[in-house]
Amino acid sequence: MNKTKKEEDIKKEVGTLKKLLADVDSNKLKIANGLIQSAAFMKATLAELEEKVNEEGALDLFEQGDYTYNREHPALKSFNTTIKNYSVVCKQLFDLLPKDIQKIEDDGFNSFVHSRDD
Repeated sequence: MNKTKKEEDIKKEVGTLKKLLADVDSNKLKIANGLIQSAAFMKATLAELEEKVNEEGALDLFEQGDYTYNREHPALKSFNTTIKNYSVVCKQLFDLLPKDIQKIEDDGFNSFVHSRDD
């Protein structure tokens, strides 16, 4: 992925996240802008790392002197670390959304149970 494509992907993701977070209080959203930028960057980076792993495979042949062995591809290792961080940042962002408190209508069952004389 070239630099321009990555920058475009980041910009697009920032827009997507801002739309998703449109219901967040404006003061919280100002504070969250850093998280939005970080999440967008991580998503673009994840796509880049995934592409590299798909091209080169999950294992990498590592040579050190006379010793050769397969190891986890460095891009896969970075992907795994980044996806964990991305998940945490997304959770922080989505926790900013207003909580929908659904009022549970009384169907009469609870009042029936509590009114019984046993």
